[in-house]
Amino acid sequence: MRKASLSVSLVCLLTACGGSDGSPTVRFEVEAAPAVTTPVAVEAALAPLSEPVESKIEAIRDVLARDSLARLVRLAEAEESFVSNFAGESHRVHWDLLRRTGFDPLAKLGGLLDGPYGTRQVGDQTWYIWPDFAALEADELLPEKLTFTDRARLRDLVGDPGLDRIRAGEDYPGVRTAIAQDGDWLYFVHETQQDTEEVE
Repeated sequence: MRKASLSVSLVCLLTACGGSDGSPTVRFEVEAAPAVTTPVAVEAALAPLSEPVESKIEAIRDVLARDSLARLVRLAEAEESFVSNFAGESHRVHWDLLRRTGFDPLAKLGGLLDGPYGTRQVGDQTWYIWPDFAALEADELLPEKLTFTDRARLRDLVGDPGLDRIRAGEDYPGVRTAIAQDGDWLYFVHETQQDTEEVE
């Protein structure tokens, strides 16, 4: 039976004078592969950004456009429990120190927000996390479980040393930021708490 939903046309032509030995020649012409053999891309549903999150991103981007670390500090200080580091330093001191090492907090933050995000459910709140890798559990982050493209992107973000840490069972070790669904800017950190403790 032919189904209208399949875009496959199968033509079978039999001719009695095809072969030199007098045997019939059979020719099949297939215009398209059956749907069941066509790979289907499956994408996980991702929660859209809430309005408060979009508003906070707009506020952050306004600061980035002005290239003002002082404004970024004020924006962070306006948050009730924002975290920029695990050493107890003020946001200004910490980001100034990073700048002296060649790490530009403004440029790095802009790059994160330009990339893909992931989500985590924390209590009754959805957290929007950049990059998307930072939202994954440690076992989901294993390079061997990622596509070739994602594995290459992960290596670009954390380098081979970071991949080794992930394979050792650590969470995402790279720069990351997060905003709660109610618009609270939660953190923008470049290291893990374990890194800070090891230095101390």
